Amino acid sequence: MYSKDQASQLKQQFWTAFGQYISPHPSAEGLKVNWVNYKTGIKHLYFKMEADKHQATIAIEMTHPDKEIQEYMFDQFKAYKVMLQSILNEEWNWVLHMDDNGKTISRIYTELPALSVFKQEDWPQLISFFKPRIIALDEFWSDAQYGFDLFR
Repeated sequence: MYSKDQASQLKQQFWTAFGQYISPHPSAEGLKVNWVNYKTGIKHLYFKMEADKHQATIAIEMTHPDKEIQEYMFDQFKAYKVMLQSILNEEWNWVLHMDDNGKTISRIYTELPALSVFKQEDWPQLISFFKPRIIALDEFWSDAQYGFDLFR
């Protein structure tokens, strides 16, 4: 078991290692990008990568405080679903759910179970999980972002 500080340090070390590993890879538009803290340019719309002691998750997350706008944003992604899946080359989960604070969050995600960010021997598998998916999301976003301009 790790203390909060140790757990935080290990997570930080993982994300630093991941960032260094992927940083030479340019965005779909040929630009330098912060892959770990990917910016969509749209408020309340995030591409998130998370890893904990049980699993790794990569997601498109919509957290707009106006539920109707959030649902419209989610519907906009549905309109791009075929394109997204063809770029990702896999099926992701599509859900609208409440978080622990009662806030509605829309998520399009996939996860890799049974790996831990706290085990350095799992890091290569975690990196191999995150890297192609965040690059694919960037490729998708470079084409699809203009369909989301109304949310800017």
